[in-house]
Amino acid sequence: MSAFPPAATPAGLQGPRRKLIHATLFEIFAITIVTVAMKLWSDKDVGASLGLAVSCSVTAVLWNMAYNTLFEAWERRQADRRRTVLRRAMHALGFEAGLAIMTVPMIAWWLEVGWWPALLADLGLMAFFLFYTFAFNWLFDHIFGLPASALAAAPELGGSGQP
Repeated sequence: MSAFPPAATPAGLQGPRRKLIHATLFEIFAITIVTVAMKLWSDKDVGASLGLAVSCSVTAVLWNMAYNTLFEAWERRQADRRRTVLRRAMHALGFEAGLAIMTVPMIAWWLEVGWWPALLADLGLMAFFLFYTFAFNWLFDHIFGLPASALAAAPELGGSGQP
C-alpha cells in the first residue's frame, strides 16, 4: 500500500482534456528549465535559448500526445494496470528515447554545434528529464487522479475495482 495514494479521479479529467492539462503544465516547467540550462551551457543569449526551449517544447508536446496515446492503449490491454515504479520508469525511458531522436538534430542546428556536443547536451537534458518526468507524472496522478487506463477493472469484469 502506498503511503500517498492517488486522489480519486475528478469527473471529466480524462481523455484529451487530461492530456492537454498534463502537457501544458509539464511544458511550462520544461521551457523554463531548458532556457536556463541552454543559456548556461552555450554562448547563446536568452532569446536564442528561449527559442530552442520553445522549439523543443512544441516537439515534446506533439510527441507527448502521440506517445501517451500509444502507451495508454498498451496499458489498457494489460491484466495488471497499476503504475508501478518499473512501469513509470519504462514509460519515462521510452518517451525520452523518442524525443532524443527528434531533438539532437534541433540542438545541433540551433546552437551551431556538432553532433557530439548536441548529443551530450541532449543526454544531460535527458538525465535531468528522466527524473523530472517520473516525479512530475507521479505528482500529477496524485493531484489529479489516475487516468481511466490505469484504473482496475470493475468487479463484474474480474477486477477488484480499486486503483
